[in-house]
Amino acid sequence: MGFELKKVEKNVATFEFNVTSDEFKDAVQKAYKKNASKFNIPGFRKGKAPLKIIERYYGEGVFYDDAIDTIFPNIYKEAVEETKIEPIDQPTIDIKQIGGDTDLILNAEVTVKPEVAVGDYKGIEVEKIEYNVTDEDIDNELGKMRERNARLVSADDRPIQDGDNAVIDFEGSIDGVPFDGGKAENYDLVIGSHSFIDGFEEQLIGKRQNETADINVRFPDDYSSKEIAGKDAIFKVTVKEIKYKELPEADDEFAKDVSEFDTLEELKEDIRKRLDEEDKKKTENEFSDKVIQTIVDNSTVEIPDVMVERELDSMERDVDMNLRYQGITLDKYFELTSTSKDDFRNNMRKDAVKNVKTSLVLEKISQLESTAVTDEEIDAEIDDVSKGYQDPEKFKKSVTEDYRGYIKDNLVIRKTIDMLVDSAKPVEKTMERVEEK
Repeated sequence: MGFELKKVEKNVATFEFNVTSDEFKDAVQKAYKKNASKFNIPGFRKGKAPLKIIERYYGEGVFYDDAIDTIFPNIYKEAVEETKIEPIDQPTIDIKQIGGDTDLILNAEVTVKPEVAVGDYKGIEVEKIEYNVTDEDIDNELGKMRERNARLVSADDRPIQDGDNAVIDFEGSIDGVPFDGGKAENYDLVIGSHSFIDGFEEQLIGKRQNETADINVRFPDDYSSKEIAGKDAIFKVTVKEIKYKELPEADDEFAKDVSEFDTLEELKEDIRKRLDEEDKKKTENEFSDKVIQTIVDNSTVEIPDVMVERELDSMERDVDMNLRYQGITLDKYFELTSTSKDDFRNNMRKDAVKNVKTSLVLEKISQLESTAVTDEEIDAEIDDVSKGYQDPEKFKKSVTEDYRGYIKDNLVIRKTIDMLVDSAKPVEKTMERVEEK
C-alpha cells in the first residue's frame, strides 16, 4: 500500500492511494468472512456459500464497499500523520480503479485547516477610552433608585396622563368578531410603555375612571399571529383605575431607607465609586476587544465553509439552550418571530465568520509565540471549574484527558490574549460615560 499527496489547494488536500491487488483481495476475503452469513444461496446452507458463488449471484463488487471500509481508515490515518495535514472534515473518496487482478486506486479529498497570514500583532496602537463619571450620571442612578422605591397613588379624580398606570378591561374584535388573546380584565398598563400595539396607549390619554371607549388600531403586517397581522381591530376598553408614581424625595431620609448610609452625600459618593469601577472594567474590556479585533483585521485567512457551518451549529445550540431555560423551544421562537432556521443562520453568519477567524488567528499567534501552560495551571483551572458543581471532588474525578486538553487549549488562548493586550500601546481618549439601555 502507498499514497501520494497530490496537492493542497484552497484548503483541500488531495491524496492518491494505491492498494496492491493482493492486499485488496485479502480485504475482500475478510469482508466475505464477516458478511457471508447474510447471504442465502440455493444449494448451500446459509453462510456457507463460497466467495466465488456469492460474487456470481450478486456481482464481483458485492464485498468491495466493506473491503474499502476495512482498508481505508488505516492508510488514511497514516497519510495524515506523515504529511502533518490537519483535516477538519471527513474525506470524500473517488475510486479510480478496482477489481480483477488490478491494484485498487482511489483518490481522497479532505478539507484542511487553513493557513493564517498574521499581520502586526505586537505593540500595535489601539484607542483606549476612559470614561468620566459626571454629576448627571449620579443623578440618573438616584433617579432609578427613586423609581424602584416609588409608590402608586390614586389619580381617579383626573383623566389619564402619559406615564400613568391604568387598570383596564378590554376586548378586541376584527369585523365584529372577537379573536383569541384579545381579551383581559384588570390589566395593569403603563401609558407610554409601548407594550401594546402602536396607537393603543395614546388613545387612552384623557379618558377617566369608569369611562368606556373604542380604541381603533391596526396590527402590523409582520405581527406574530398571522391570523390578525395587517388587520384593523377595535378594542372596547373600560378604565377601572388610574394611578401615578409618587417618587420619594432624594434626601438623607431616603439614603437611610435604601442604603447603609446616613446621608445623601455618602450615598452619592458610593454611587460614584461603583460607577467608576464599572467604567474601569468597561474600559479594559473594550480595549481588549479592540486589540484583538485590530489584529484579526490585519490578518488574512480563507475560511472553509465547513468551519462556518459548524460555528453556526454551535451558536444555534447555545441559543436553543438559553431559550429552553426560558421555557421555549427554538422552533417556537421561529414561529413567534415569523422567521425560519435559514433566516436565523443567515443573520448569524457574519458573526460566525468573525468567531472562526478570531479563533484561527489567536491559535496561529499562540503557535508563533510557543505559548504553553503547565499541568499545575490546568489543575488549578479544573479546581476552579469544580467549585460550580454540587460535588467538586466527584467532578474532578470524572475529568477525562479530552477535557484536560480542552482546558489546556482555552488557557493557551487566554494567555495569548493577555500577552497581546499587555504589549499593545493605548492611545488614550477621555469621554463621558454612555448610559447603556
